[in-house]
Amino acid sequence: MTRVAIVHDYLTQRGGAERVVLTMLKAFPEAPLYTSLYEPRSTFPEFADHDVRPMWINRISAFRKDHRRALPLYPLAFGRLRFDPEPDVVICSSSGFAHGIQTAARKVVYCYTPPRWLYDKAPAYLSAWPVGMRALFSTASPCLRAWDRRAARSADDYLTSSPAVAGDIFNVYGVRATVLPPPLQVDAEGEQQAVVGQCRGFLLCVARLAAYKNVDAVVNALRSLPDSTLVVVGKGPEYARLMAMAPPNVRFVGEVSEPELRWLYSNCAGLVSAAYEDYGLTPNEAAAFGKPVAVLRAGGFLDTVIEGTSGVFFDAPSPALIAEALKRLVSRTWDGEAVMAHAARFNEDGFMAQLRGIVAGSAPDEMPGAREPNPGRPGCR
Repeated sequence: MTRVAIVHDYLTQRGGAERVVLTMLKAFPEAPLYTSLYEPRSTFPEFADHDVRPMWINRISAFRKDHRRALPLYPLAFGRLRFDPEPDVVICSSSGFAHGIQTAARKVVYCYTPPRWLYDKAPAYLSAWPVGMRALFSTASPCLRAWDRRAARSADDYLTSSPAVAGDIFNVYGVRATVLPPPLQVDAEGEQQAVVGQCRGFLLCVARLAAYKNVDAVVNALRSLPDSTLVVVGKGPEYARLMAMAPPNVRFVGEVSEPELRWLYSNCAGLVSAAYEDYGLTPNEAAAFGKPVAVLRAGGFLDTVIEGTSGVFFDAPSPALIAEALKRLVSRTWDGEAVMAHAARFNEDGFMAQLRGIVAGSAPDEMPGAREPNPGRPGCR
């Protein structure tokens, strides 16, 4: 049998990348999982069922609390990673560092995005960082970019989540990536638990509360929709500021359990997201429950949302345009069966079969290829 090892940047949060890693582990259940940092309390509990092997920097608790503090140690940590035993194939799950491992094995990289904080989104990310970290980044960034580009070009196979990201990868690295959309993992038939005090028919926003997610624009849009209620799921550095600025018809529920999240999807009128997403998993999660979405006309949403079938678009993350899109969303009747059929295309079994085929060296013929660089992202270079 082919011996497989999986490498992921860090396991310190619950996000779409971590969900993809869990599916990779389903596809290769015997594979050890190497990572720089592992904080079981802040990531998905399912990782405890696997052979997780954190690196030496994991011993520093401050890094596990905030992975940004470990910059610029990640290149050193991943560059020194050694496998025991040596695998035949290494799958790198990366948006910044895991693709930098050095190995004689065949290297398959699944890239969620070139590191935004190194390239076109650096100003938005750095604005939320402490002054000392910004100064350190400014000094180290040229070396980090050079290391990152060398790491990308060392892969034998380069995969990504959407044509939008494939364009960014080509612009940054000169590498043509194969598109393998992430799997939809939400179980629409699973247990549900009502969120206390919440009536049905609300609008829903599920996002990490960081500046680049543009949740503030969504919150401000509700000022002109007094008859609607918005429920915001998620935590992050913007949590306190957003709560302070929100109108009365916006409710923040923080992090919720999986049964509560299923209840929120099942009982909302629709989902809204104003972020530029490389892939955008939450619209597909909402679609699995037959719920339409209102999303920014950009990035991965262009590939996962069908206008008029599974949702509506707005052209910029401005409160006025978001409010107008939400009015269109709630004013029409949606075909829930058609919305769910759209979500069913992104199934977990298909993802695992295609990934196993790539590891075996025979990717399925039906896998879509990457498109040319996206001219809408001129800053990504």
